[in-house]
Amino acid sequence: MTDLADRLIAAVRAVAGPGDLPLHAPEFRGHEEAYVRDCVTSGWVSSVGSYVDRFERMLEDVTGLPHAVAVSNGTAALHMAYLIAGVRPGDEVLCPALTFVATANAVSHAGATPHFVDADPVTLAVNPASVEAHLVEVAELQDGTCVNRQTGAVIRVLAVTHVFGFPADMAGLVAVARRWNLTVVEDAAEALGSFAGGAHVGGDGLLSTLSFNGNKIVTTGGGGAILTRDPALAARAKHLTTTARRGSGWIYDHDEVGWNYRLPNLNAALGLAQLERLDDMLARKRTLADRYGSDLAGIEGVRPLAPPAGTRPNNWLNGLILDRPDRDLRDDLLTRLNAAGIQARPIWTLMHRLPMYANCPRASLPVAEALEASVINLPSSAALVD
Repeated sequence: MTDLADRLIAAVRAVAGPGDLPLHAPEFRGHEEAYVRDCVTSGWVSSVGSYVDRFERMLEDVTGLPHAVAVSNGTAALHMAYLIAGVRPGDEVLCPALTFVATANAVSHAGATPHFVDADPVTLAVNPASVEAHLVEVAELQDGTCVNRQTGAVIRVLAVTHVFGFPADMAGLVAVARRWNLTVVEDAAEALGSFAGGAHVGGDGLLSTLSFNGNKIVTTGGGGAILTRDPALAARAKHLTTTARRGSGWIYDHDEVGWNYRLPNLNAALGLAQLERLDDMLARKRTLADRYGSDLAGIEGVRPLAPPAGTRPNNWLNGLILDRPDRDLRDDLLTRLNAAGIQARPIWTLMHRLPMYANCPRASLPVAEALEASVINLPSSAALVD
């Protein structure tokens, strides 16, 4: 165990260099300061301003999706996406057990219940075959509506997270969703710049979402976006996230309960400067991933996480996986790496282990539980290539 830790520390140092190594630090090498200063000088710092519009248009260009609505954070984006997709209080949303808590929290914010399903050992995302088998076991179609026979609740949406920027098997998942009349919402919070089959992720579901938290490849400090191909849904997202205000000018007329979720111009200015450098950051992160893959390949007992075939991930986080699940070994390696100044992290605690979700419906989760006990994420900042 000690020898493995020593070899890992040496491999990370060979790839990423000396000193304290954060998991994923932002970098500001472009027009960030100039754009933010322009907001401050002009006074346009709140949720209206030219940088919001420019940021949304550039997101559309980068992703190839025709409509982007910038919002205050990724959780807000998911909350709105679920509501716009038709989730109502009392519904259930099929949700990955292996995901960041925001995927499930946004379901709760919509008044619905997360219903956890298993992961795929390669994509790390929701597994189509597992979802299909679970639905056969617990659900039925009643007049075209998917209903959980055990709880009586409508299962309205299938939520898919693209974990660490690895594209999910969307063809398989969309096929399952069609058979069970489910709407697909993609949580692409970690996947800006990830491609599968030549297309940017996020275009297979009815809606998808992004996050621009400080630890993402592109950051706005705190922010998110809703993406869709449907102009009516995009207009609906913008309306709901702007306090459902009708018209403009000096009239304060609101036609329903809305949310103040719009991204401030100040944050959008930062994000625009970041997006202008996205290709450079992605290229350096690919180089970093290749170096990790080469240096980790010869260490017995672990292997680098490899992307699914036919995909080009953004390499948001580089990780390794133990040859067999072993939580004690995982924790020992995490302790040693962090003590050496290498900020390594486990994968998330599975959603059904969290107290607020312990009693939610769930499928059998053998793959997610094995991954939880096996995966370690390593420092992944693009600047480490330098």
